[in-house]
Amino acid sequence: MSLILNHVNYVYEPNTPMERMALRDINLTIEAGEFVGIIGHTGSGKSTLIQQLNGLMKPTYGEVYFHGRDIYDGDFSLKELRSKVGLVFQYPEYQLFETTVFEDVCFGPKNLGLSEKEAGLRAFEALEYVKIPKELFYQSPFELSGGQKRRVAIAGVLAMRPEVLILDEPTAGLDPQGREELLGELRRLNEGKGMTIILVSHSMEDVANYVQRLIVMEDGGIRFDGTPKDVFAHCDELEELGLMAPQVTYLMRELQAKGFPVEGNVTTVDEAKKSILRAISWQNRMRPC
Repeated sequence: MSLILNHVNYVYEPNTPMERMALRDINLTIEAGEFVGIIGHTGSGKSTLIQQLNGLMKPTYGEVYFHGRDIYDGDFSLKELRSKVGLVFQYPEYQLFETTVFEDVCFGPKNLGLSEKEAGLRAFEALEYVKIPKELFYQSPFELSGGQKRRVAIAGVLAMRPEVLILDEPTAGLDPQGREELLGELRRLNEGKGMTIILVSHSMEDVANYVQRLIVMEDGGIRFDGTPKDVFAHCDELEELGLMAPQVTYLMRELQAKGFPVEGNVTTVDEAKKSILRAISWQNRMRPC
């Protein structure tokens, strides 16, 4: 499985005084099982890009392929595509509308034409997977905490058994514990189920800690595409785009500038800890007896 954007351009309000180019000649391939992060300042094209991937927005020019097929071919089912490429919008709890958590998660599978029994089985499995306690299944979703609502919304997409899960700022507004729990669930989906995850985020720490591949958007185009370590090595250029590297990267560079023998391209706290311990061990060995 792969998702491919081929020379994709998107223009808002074409042929009007408000015309604006939102995507510029995007060429992108996302392979099965990847955990991809997308970052960029407001207006860089992140949200427009992800909505091309499941057909919510049609390119002004260019093609989108899923499983090797153009999603706009006449015999291609966009409804089926959206069951395979699930999109969770920012603040997805605002999309909860049923009277109980269980009914809300059943909505997607029922919309696919599944029976009441099959939809219920999928909902039960998805809610268990995102660790919603059974005693909450038949409560109103509006009585849950912010983090629980977020997980219920994700369960509603998981119940459709997608191959790709796209999330737009899923940790926005969550406390640190809720953020860690949610990102841990995404890692589990990626590593345990092999699900392709595409995460749009403003948190440099989140993408540094969780994604395998990082895409940086700038003015509707792709500026960088590589591992987080490779991308965050371009600190100065990222700052010109209004972005920052993780805070730990700046700390390690400062230590290095002061002569402490640590790595300067560290992007996570765990990497920093290991680098500092190695530096201390090396300094101890170099001390005269």
